Amino acid sequence: MYTSQHPARSVFVPIRGLNYHLLEWGQPQLDQPTLFMVHGWMDVADSFQFMVDAMRQQRHILAPDWRGYGLTDAGAIDNFWFPDYLADLDALLDHWAPEGPVDLLGHSMGGNVAMMYAGVRPERVRKLINLEGFGMAPTRPAQAPKRYAQWLDELRQYRRGELGLKPYASGDAVAERLRKNNPRLSPDKAAWLAQRWARQDASGQWVIQGHAAHKIINANLYRVDEVQEIFARITAPTLCVVASDDSLAQWWKGSYTLEMFQERMKAVPQLSHARIEDAGHMLHHDQPQALARLIDEFLK
Repeated sequence: MYTSQHPARSVFVPIRGLNYHLLEWGQPQLDQPTLFMVHGWMDVADSFQFMVDAMRQQRHILAPDWRGYGLTDAGAIDNFWFPDYLADLDALLDHWAPEGPVDLLGHSMGGNVAMMYAGVRPERVRKLINLEGFGMAPTRPAQAPKRYAQWLDELRQYRRGELGLKPYASGDAVAERLRKNNPRLSPDKAAWLAQRWARQDASGQWVIQGHAAHKIINANLYRVDEVQEIFARITAPTLCVVASDDSLAQWWKGSYTLEMFQERMKAVPQLSHARIEDAGHMLHHDQPQALARLIDEFLK
């Protein structure tokens, strides 16, 4: 099994009525802002461990488990709203870094949250890193009735227990699932992640550490025009990192492309691009050393 070079400390703080879990590496430094790292959909903060181990510049890093993931409470809810991630991040920064800006990194869904937050609270972010945080395909107002109906249908399915997450017989089975999703993930890293991505319950089965309600579609349409207005207000130098594998082509089948994403990103005032070779969407698992070098250089 993989051995962490820089093991994290596990801490809990009360945030917006939830017992929020974070991983912490290093100690606060007077001459360097804290680096906040936020994970993606159906992931956990531990996902960043390989990248942290590869970073040459040791610094103070905090990575939360989003609400309803990992060891963070979900609350008494039956679906999740994107603005809550912004509010949770704002409260976390108020708790950990009340004075001065921070460096902010997000992967996938976390990259979308980080981009939005940096435009809504530009004074709170010194430098911004987006790892494959593509946003969503464009929508039209005519899609709203069907979207709301789908949301209501999925809420009904959730109440009936039809949207549960599949349990696994063992930690090894979880590791196999992780490697099936990402063949580049080495067996030792898969075994390490499996014990953090899932937990064994009282019956002996391994259950994914993600609330089933995360599977419910968002009732609101994704408005590209609103997002770009927010992007235009980002003041932090921004690094946009994509993997050599084109995830958008796989997910959206041409309805939303990498070229469309890059066109959206032109709204960001201080933007630079980078690409990690021989990597897929989980580029922080596939090429942690190459990604860590990019991050070290950008944050210097």
